[in-house]
Amino acid sequence: MIKVMEPRRLKLAVLASGRGSNFVALWEAIQKKELDAEICLLISDKKEAPALSKAADAGITALFLDPRSYPKREDYEAEVVNQLKAQEIDIVVLAGYMRLVGRVMLDAYKLKIVNIHPALLPSFAGLNAQQQALDYGVKVSGCTVHFVDEGMDTGPIIIQTAVDVYPDDNADILAERILVEEHKTYCKALQLLAEGRIYIKDRTVHIK
Repeated sequence: MIKVMEPRRLKLAVLASGRGSNFVALWEAIQKKELDAEICLLISDKKEAPALSKAADAGITALFLDPRSYPKREDYEAEVVNQLKAQEIDIVVLAGYMRLVGRVMLDAYKLKIVNIHPALLPSFAGLNAQQQALDYGVKVSGCTVHFVDEGMDTGPIIIQTAVDVYPDDNADILAERILVEEHKTYCKALQLLAEGRIYIKDRTVHIK
């Protein structure tokens, strides 16, 4: 069994492609001292991502790195890693980051990249998870915080939160209800890391 990290105040980097609601939730949790961490850096692959301005407004370094400016994905990821290393980042937080993470980042931050997905994995991986859940007719959905590996939403699960699905739900309504729990669940998972309570054996996460 491997202890993922020793207790410490986490130095976080957030990778985001969109509005940045999970970034804001984490930043607010830090201000309330509910999360023993600091967000040192936000990187986006989208120039117009609202997350960039939200980070800047919070006094956090916000960088747009355009993947199209690099010959290969590996070159783009190498620059991301350079930025992370410069800030001595402990944990990389994917928050609506719409790119699969490749080998360069995975090798540099093994068991140090986390993601949140709006479904109870392994069900409904990938895009449009809420609509997938509705189409399947499930009675319970939710969100999952997991370590990132080579696959799409396939990494070891840290924690999950269930959310009831109601007969009159549509994808937007369900997404908003899940999002409320995402904010709390992400904070909880990261605090477990900060407290040094997360261990892993094979692909099973144990919380001490």
